[in-house]
Amino acid sequence: MSEKYEAGMTTRRHVLGDAHVDRAEAAKTDFDAPFQTLITEGAWGTVWSSDKITLRERSMLTLALLAATGNFEEIPMHIRATANTGASKTDVMEAFQHVAIYAGVPKANHALKLAKQTYKEMGEDL
Repeated sequence: MSEKYEAGMTTRRHVLGDAHVDRAEAAKTDFDAPFQTLITEGAWGTVWSSDKITLRERSMLTLALLAATGNFEEIPMHIRATANTGASKTDVMEAFQHVAIYAGVPKANHALKLAKQTYKEMGEDL
């Protein structure tokens, strides 16, 4: 594997946790292996592995972008990742408030609903 892939896998495991990555790797097939390599090298090995901003800031940006673009499916995964990135509940709320102003209240409202459900599943107080 490439250096970007190795860096990406290390960062991915740090942010999402070994259990999540192990499940994803176990579900990987020949069909989606090229896609998994692409996201491991690109998203995790290049973007998330960069030291230009913190993992906390990346969490906030990612959650805001997922909500703003209506890609709600990955919000719970990235809420769970905040336990590893240092993004607090306050940080998440601030990110979603930006979404409300710049991308729309319904998107922010749905993202907030998903965050609350996920925090509850994590045993977090709100």
